[in-house]
Amino acid sequence: MTDPSGRALAVTQSLLDYAIAHSTQPDEVQRSLMDATNRVAPDQAGMRISHDEGVLLTLLTRLAGARFAVEIGTFTGYSSLCIARGLADGGRLLCCDVSEEWTAVGREHWQRADVADRIELRIAPALDTLRSLPDEPTIDLAFVDADKESYIAYWEELVPRLRPGGVLLVDNTLWHGKVTDAEPDAVTTAITEFNAHAAADERVDLVVLTVSDGVTLALRR
Repeated sequence: MTDPSGRALAVTQSLLDYAIAHSTQPDEVQRSLMDATNRVAPDQAGMRISHDEGVLLTLLTRLAGARFAVEIGTFTGYSSLCIARGLADGGRLLCCDVSEEWTAVGREHWQRADVADRIELRIAPALDTLRSLPDEPTIDLAFVDADKESYIAYWEELVPRLRPGGVLLVDNTLWHGKVTDAEPDAVTTAITEFNAHAAADERVDLVVLTVSDGVTLALRR
């Protein structure tokens, strides 16, 4: 990896392991949720965000002083747990998903973590839920980790609803390193089209972080 200053850093597995080992570690509830995800959805367990990304979500939620957060794509609720833990007093998180089965795992662990009262889960197409929200910029923080083909549509519903200084995070934006493929598949193409769309959006400042599978961090101007 290079930048205009000429610095370079190869993020090897050993270096990544070192960084994770020197970050905040998962607690009992988080470990239980990881294990439950592996049991309930063994073929889809890779959809759960990594723990270091979860720590990043909690920290950014706290730094933003977020009182109203929105999540698109909840799966088994790991990212929801991390965001909810970072909310300001009286804050709430609106989660959008279409699976009762997978989100039930999250509900159980939200209760165990004492954050269930901060979370509203809506089982419905996320675009419908977003379009039902007020048009005013009331969202402090949003996290998108859902169907990649809809990323641009989610972005366009969320950005106008972000308050100035609000934070928008989008997961998987490096897509297993495939975004630089010469002949990308359909999902990779959707990601690269989203990345170009977001980078050209003058309503935000953003950076693509090399955390986990790539996380776009945007700040509403």
